[in-house]
Amino acid sequence: MAEESVRGTPILVEGKKDIETLRELGIEGQIICAKTGGKSLLDVVFEIERAKTKEIILLLDFDRRGRQVTNRVRHNLERAKIKVHLEFWLTILASGGKDVQCIEGLKTYLEKLRNKVGTQS
Repeated sequence: MAEESVRGTPILVEGKKDIETLRELGIEGQIICAKTGGKSLLDVVFEIERAKTKEIILLLDFDRRGRQVTNRVRHNLERAKIKVHLEFWLTILASGGKDVQCIEGLKTYLEKLRNKVGTQS
């Protein structure tokens, strides 16, 4: 994800804390926040279209609402001919299970994994 981001593929997240978490995890590229300034998700989709973005990484939350929003945003972006990368979201969803419900919890989850692997070595 970090490589894609550095190459210019923006990442769409839900909130400012999600941006902070990704920055702490070393993501340096453009991160777009869906919940800023009272914008609706459709406003965010239109903004992405106007920026002439050809592809984007969706990294919204993993709870029920986050899954619904991810599907709606994906559908709208694909209709606008924007390539949507979901592989990172799907990987985290599959490996995190109930331990990761939101992006801002990702750093803590990764630290727990590192500790667990470190104690098993």
